[in-house]
Formats: sequence, C-alpha cells, structure tokens
Amino acid sequence: STGAVKMQPKAEELKFVTKNDGYVHIHPSSVNYQARHFESPYLVYHEKIKTSRVFIRDCSMVSVYPLVLLGGGQVHVQLQKGEFVISLDDGWIRFVAASHQVAELVKELRCELDQLLQDKIKNPSMDLCMCPRGSRIISMIVKLVTTQ
Repeated sequence: STGAVKMQPKAEELKFVTKNDGYVHIHPSSVNYQARHFESPYLVYHEKIKTSRVFIRDCSMVSVYPLVLLGGGQVHVQLQKGEFVISLDDGWIRFVAASHQVAELVKELRCELDQLLQDKIKNPSMDLCMCPRGSRIISMIVKLVTTQ
C-alpha cells in the first residue's frame, strides 16, 4: 500500500500573521523554533525584529479563551452567516461560538473581569480571592480555561 503521508512543515516554513506586519516567522534562536505544530494557531510574543525578514522571539502559544478574556480591545458578538462570532481588535481576530448564549456569556465574563481589574487598580489592597464577586469571577475563569 502506498500513498501520500502528510508531513509537518519544517521550522523555517512556519509563518504567522500579525495585524501590522503581515507574515512573520519564529526566530531561529527561539525555543519554539523547532516546534512544528501548535495546538492553537495563536501566539503571543515579546519581541519582534526585522533582519532578512520579520521574526518574533520569546513567543508562547495561547488558546482561545485566554485570548478572548485577556486580549486587548473590546469584545463584540455578531451574527454572520448564521453563526455567532466573537471578535476582538476591531474584528481582526474572530472566533465562532457554539451558540448565541455561549458568545454572550463569554462577552459578559470578559466585561466582569475588566471591571474587577479596574476595581483592583483603584483599590490595590483589595484581595480579589476574598471578595465574593472576585472569587466567583476568578473561579469561573479558571474552570473555563482548564476545561476547554
């Protein structure tokens, strides 16, 4: 029996897209340079440099829920072609939700987390784990992120 076997791309063939720079590559000095597969298509990075092409260094894979809950910009929910889409960063990053209810719950959880963090900034001595509202929000986020 013969046939084609799908091969993982070589490290230098992997490329990602950023909003401002288009395609970028993982720098050869990065620990993740040899990684040929990521469970999530999203990476966060610390440094971006341009030599022969644009490279990112100090990168880590990030899954969908942490990106939605902790990523920049506002969260929006829209109905597009019969699917409920959660969007970030003015629509540049988009996810399809399982249902309208899931999309709205994720959006509301993000709003609650943002408000909780604003409260913490205003009152640095506040213990988020001891206040009832804070502990509920944090435990819900932990449960969501660990069971996705």
